[in-house]
Amino acid sequence: MKLALIGHGAMGQLVETLARAAGDEIGLVQTSRDASPDQPLKHLLEGHDVAIDFSVGGAVLRNVEACAAAGVPLVEGTTGWQENEPAVRRIIEEHNGTLVYGANFSIGVNVFYRIVSHAAGLMARLDQYEAFIEEEHHSRKRDAPSGTALKLKGLMTSHSKGDIPIASVRAGHIPGTHRVGFDSAADQITLTHMARTREGFAAGALLAARWIVGRKGVFEFSEVIDQIVNSEK
Repeated sequence: MKLALIGHGAMGQLVETLARAAGDEIGLVQTSRDASPDQPLKHLLEGHDVAIDFSVGGAVLRNVEACAAAGVPLVEGTTGWQENEPAVRRIIEEHNGTLVYGANFSIGVNVFYRIVSHAAGLMARLDQYEAFIEEEHHSRKRDAPSGTALKLKGLMTSHSKGDIPIASVRAGHIPGTHRVGFDSAADQITLTHMARTREGFAAGALLAARWIVGRKGVFEFSEVIDQIVNSEK
């Protein structure tokens, strides 16, 4: 594949490393420092098979617009833009474009989503337990709560009547830890996903990039994970 990378922080650099190791071509690396009115992103994207965005939430709308206008499918790994989802979907529909997005592209996290959803369904029958979420990330992560924590809350809320609190920590170099708990006066049950490195997130984004080619529409990564994984076998 010929890939365009939007954003070149820790995640963007890791995606580049894994993509090159797999034999993919990196045709464009675009950061905020590279933006120029003389060279609109739309024109720079032309000729690429897929774009992968790990930039910042505030840039997502214009990146989606540029990719859709250029006819380049986009894997959106950035979080912190959920309030703009209706506008993003409208842009993709207007251009007959393609987008895969996700709060987290780790395969393990997407398995964790399913475990948590099932557990929340079981615990919803027991009034003595109250649910909570804790998440920890490195000090450079800008959004809090994380997109993954919000996704977990959404899955759990579908089974629960009350609000589910989220506690966030930003410190040091933590790749990412998410903990879901159910607490009662008698005991506590916890489920934890702990990322050791960011490589799982980058590998998942590349899986999505290979799957997205030739498709049209908007897809949420956790909803199509089975199709994506099976397509690689």
